[in-house]
Amino acid sequence: MPTTRNEALARDIIPVQKEKLPGPASPVHRNTWRLWSGVCFAIALVTLFAHPLLALVNYAASSQLFSYILLVPFVSAYLLYSRRDQLPKNYAVDVLLTIIVLAAGLGVLIAGYWLHFAKRTAGDNDYLALLTFSFLCCLAAGGFFFLGRQWIRAAAFPLGFLIFMVPMPDAMADALETASKYASAEVADLLFHLSGTPFLRGGLVFQLPNITIEVAQACSGIRSSWVLFITSILAANLFLRTPWRRLALVAFVIPLAILRNGFRILVIGLLCVKLGPQMINSVIHRRGGPLFFVLSLIPFFLVLWLLRKGDARAPQSK
Repeated sequence: MPTTRNEALARDIIPVQKEKLPGPASPVHRNTWRLWSGVCFAIALVTLFAHPLLALVNYAASSQLFSYILLVPFVSAYLLYSRRDQLPKNYAVDVLLTIIVLAAGLGVLIAGYWLHFAKRTAGDNDYLALLTFSFLCCLAAGGFFFLGRQWIRAAAFPLGFLIFMVPMPDAMADALETASKYASAEVADLLFHLSGTPFLRGGLVFQLPNITIEVAQACSGIRSSWVLFITSILAANLFLRTPWRRLALVAFVIPLAILRNGFRILVIGLLCVKLGPQMINSVIHRRGGPLFFVLSLIPFFLVLWLLRKGDARAPQSK
């Protein structure tokens, strides 16, 4: 059957679909981009601070007081991972807080380098403390920029726990050691009285029947007390809900640490009285810190159990 010219042209026409113009990115893609940009920023920041961070690792590994620092990032990472479902999935920029926190971090960084290299007034401990704090400020600034205020607020405890990466400044450590030393001596005085042991005391010096001992700086137990303090903060956040119970658990650590140190002085003094003055050089004096730390965990976990039990009975706030 003959076809017309128009029908032939119609058969040869191939329909062409219109190309869709690229529109704005979807919220899911935008959030994914911001998240991975934040991860890249964190990696770049670690690279920039690689030298002071490696120095911090070496310093903590060789220090009896600050060896716990090596565990802090892993604890914080675990807390973030375990609470990932509670974190907001919509990210936003908080320019004001980004600028404030970043300015603080850069200011601390400049101050650390200036004090260490120009004035030579900051020791290695204080120098690393300033640079580590600067790193944490810059990391928080990146969080505010890429993830936003709501995300930082939801992750406040895991991120705030990173503050224990900062070594305790020398002035703070000396003040705490001195206060703990004198408080432990007072507790030891009371315990010697309760034990019926005859003794004379002059300040930090205890004269026992066959030996004279002095409560020195090393007897302050600052390392185990500080670790117990950090443990109480972590346990309070993980196992308790009400703020006053969390505060009570952390506050309980202070008298517990002083009582433990006083009890240690009592035990060493009684060993020297009963077994001889050579016990001052025994393992329980030189290496007995972990043993008394473990003993202090017994009342600590008992108080935690009592507070948790009361927390379970308390009505949950809506």
